[in-house]
Amino acid sequence: MSDWLADVKKYAPKADEAAVAGIVKYLGIALRNRDSSLVSFADPEEVSRVKKNFCMKKLALTDEAAIDAALAKVAAALKGDRTKNRVTVYYLLAEHFKKLDLFVKK
Repeated sequence: MSDWLADVKKYAPKADEAAVAGIVKYLGIALRNRDSSLVSFADPEEVSRVKKNFCMKKLALTDEAAIDAALAKVAAALKGDRTKNRVTVYYLLAEHFKKLDLFVKK
């Protein structure tokens, strides 16, 4: 299994370990398959799924322009990385929208 926290810390050095663990738990079985554990920003359908299923449903966001801007920002940050781990993408999006608390058990 990949070291999700180490990957997230490449882009968010002060990453919240509990939030990363919560995102890993949220993604569950999707992380077992290499293909589904990655996000392809070159695939419009994939980006649309992240936008609708994660940003709009899980994070309860409604401002599509803000979501699109955040997705572009995350894509730019990960541009040099061949493997864009779903955990890292979701963490950076949740951090951007200040929604990491959704993934931390209280």
